Amino acid sequence: MENTAFRPKILVFSTDKISDPGIDQAGLRKIHYSPSVYVISLPCSSGIKPRWIMHAYEQGFDGVFIAADGHECSYSPQCAEHTNTIITETQTMMKAKNISPKRIRMAAICSVCAEPFAAHMENFSKILSDLGSIEDEKNKPTDNENIAS
Repeated sequence: MENTAFRPKILVFSTDKISDPGIDQAGLRKIHYSPSVYVISLPCSSGIKPRWIMHAYEQGFDGVFIAADGHECSYSPQCAEHTNTIITETQTMMKAKNISPKRIRMAAICSVCAEPFAAHMENFSKILSDLGSIEDEKNKPTDNENIAS
């Protein structure tokens, strides 16, 4: 299967005080990243629910990127640890649904991180392009199904 026309659809969970300004700067400065990147703004990355991420995959997003606050979060000094736990819980849910854990990424994006954000999107798009669409992956037989055939 050729992925030349495939453009991965990425959902970004961003934070309004820390990562949103950096993402906005990428647009204002015309730093290119894929037009198939969609951003949802939240107060704190540690408030994301694993079921929200799973819902994104159910709705056809090929990947989810969490633009985390890291240690700059004004809501929780343990924000980075909580957000990492959310990723770990979600990856367990993803494996149970035959979704590659490579389809979720997290990085701290600061208020002046326009170039790093664009670079993360480019790198994540390449990873997702290699994986193919989420629908193709979810429809692949599991290892147990391959053994039974």
